Amino acid sequence: MKIWLDGRLQETAEARVSVFDHGLTVGDGIFETVKTIDGAPFALTRHLDRLARSARGLGLPEPDLDEVRRACAAVLEANPLALGRLRITYTGGLSPLGSDRGDAGTTLVVALGEAARRPDTTAVVTVPWTRNERSALAGLKTTSYAENVVALARARELGASEALFANTLGRLCEGTGSNVFVVLDGEIHTPPLASGCLAGITRDLAVEWTGAKETDLPLSVLADADEVFLTSSLRDIQAVHRIDDRDLPDAPGPVTTKAMRVWDERAGDRLDP
Repeated sequence: MKIWLDGRLQETAEARVSVFDHGLTVGDGIFETVKTIDGAPFALTRHLDRLARSARGLGLPEPDLDEVRRACAAVLEANPLALGRLRITYTGGLSPLGSDRGDAGTTLVVALGEAARRPDTTAVVTVPWTRNERSALAGLKTTSYAENVVALARARELGASEALFANTLGRLCEGTGSNVFVVLDGEIHTPPLASGCLAGITRDLAVEWTGAKETDLPLSVLADADEVFLTSSLRDIQAVHRIDDRDLPDAPGPVTTKAMRVWDERAGDRLDP
């Protein structure tokens, strides 16, 4: 497997990032995960736009998106896969120990891993920790991901594939790596960006293609919703069949099934919608 680092393709075994890289020492970095299909990235332009937004939000220098595109193309050409997870990581680069950034320049890594098609349904749990909708990192896709690691580990312990957060106001927010949608009286709703959730690429397309409404919702809506589904780059649209101790035995329900069908049709029309 070959990855992109320091402006060129390198063998994975030979690629090295400094132990003083700010992405490692303090989580000063951003990333994107892009689904690839037969060597082609899905919605790459939207992902690169968000990469640039995250860089601005974190105060990192603007990434050279032309270089990122070249890096993605080179990695995909060097590592042919039917279904893949393309990871773009951009950090503050070599820096002194501590929170101050250095002046050695940023680090760009592009790597690819094999992915498997997700099941049509999954189980989720809620967790006692919250998203801070007023955080400096709210809505940014950063490498400061430890709270997601902890929450996802809790979900795995309980036989689920995802953990869902409320924000500090007790409103439904998002998952560790997904956005959440609920169906109420036949209508699809998802938390607004003001909740602190990430502006997911799949979320945005699902809202556009299904007519979902952005609605401020209490976390307790999960106990009453007729249907629930998740969206992310590798999940696409995935129905939820269990939330904590609540079973939704008919998942995917009719509204979710239609949303999944619409997604497959629209996503199949264009690789870069």
